Amino acid sequence: MKVGVIGCGTMGSGIAQVASTANCEVVVYDLSDDALAKSKSALAKVMARLIEKGRVTEQQSHAIQDRITYSSELNQMQGADCVIEAIVENLEIKHKVFTALESIVSEDCIIASNTSSLSITSLAACLQKPERFVGVHFFNPAPLMKLVEIIPAVQTEATVLDKAKATIDSWGKTTVTVKDTPGFIVNKVARPFYSEAIKMLEEGTADFATIDWAMKEIGGFRMGPFQLMDFIGHDVNYVVTETVFKAFYYDGRYKPSFTQKRLAEAGYLGRKSGRGFYKYTEGAENIEPTKDLLLGEYIVSRIVAMLINEAADTLHVNIATAKDIDLAMQNGVNYPKGLLAWADEKGIQYCVTVMDELFDEYREERYRCSPILRKMAKNSTTFF
Repeated sequence: MKVGVIGCGTMGSGIAQVASTANCEVVVYDLSDDALAKSKSALAKVMARLIEKGRVTEQQSHAIQDRITYSSELNQMQGADCVIEAIVENLEIKHKVFTALESIVSEDCIIASNTSSLSITSLAACLQKPERFVGVHFFNPAPLMKLVEIIPAVQTEATVLDKAKATIDSWGKTTVTVKDTPGFIVNKVARPFYSEAIKMLEEGTADFATIDWAMKEIGGFRMGPFQLMDFIGHDVNYVVTETVFKAFYYDGRYKPSFTQKRLAEAGYLGRKSGRGFYKYTEGAENIEPTKDLLLGEYIVSRIVAMLINEAADTLHVNIATAKDIDLAMQNGVNYPKGLLAWADEKGIQYCVTVMDELFDEYREERYRCSPILRKMAKNSTTFF
């Protein structure tokens, strides 16, 4: 199978590595020869580390690298069975690339985008044959993260969706099928993990170190919300929240935070800038958490209830199946449990009660309980 990858940034290079490791012939295209050289050099370093760790042999390393061709000529995509785009999140630029690409590849070639924020349907609209288009959203770093969200456009043919899913499955990934809605599964459902943590910080319920401690030690999450925001980068995380908020017609559930906006404006972007909520410079001192069990349990119950509610509402409007929602959150952001399975464990009525108590206190639409939870509580049913 011949796979084309457009863009050799972090995501494009990672996708190329994944495809080549799965024995595909890969062509990586980028306008910049310098960027292509950097991508090739970066892969060589990655392979060297994998050899040191015993993950691959020298022979396998050479084979993976040899299967990848780097080119600044788009016509090298000729003969590709599938082309995945991973360039800047700009609709106009992507349209220009897809229009040029369509004149080069065969009619049977699947054209895909790794976009995390743009409508798959709007991307497909520029093509003469939009039914061949599909979204394939990898997570960073692509070689390590198991999850790939597969998103059909309104125009996508069922056979194209099936073929794309089967292809990515054969690369050793865990795929979930998602309706073309803002944020897909992971970036939509995960919003309360950040926003509710910030809201509690702003209110003075607890400081960021305490909230992170609670979510890790009591909730079982690998990283606390403030650690994760610092890791992602506040410029990136804020823009995702803002994009989802606008795309859902300013639904209050996705309202961004001034606290995070101010950090981004100050250039306190997190780990990459040396400062975010935490300080990362050598010798910097950070605040210690208040390890109050009662407070910690309140923090966890509130954030987890919000996450469960968002996951339930994602099912309610048929964005994905219950199984795929839980798979996505466990494999895309490493949550300790599937949120809907967690709801079953906690009790559906418990989830409804927590949401109603929050709504009664705040009277904000972000705390409205999903209708599916109310219905299930009434009928004493569960997700699984």
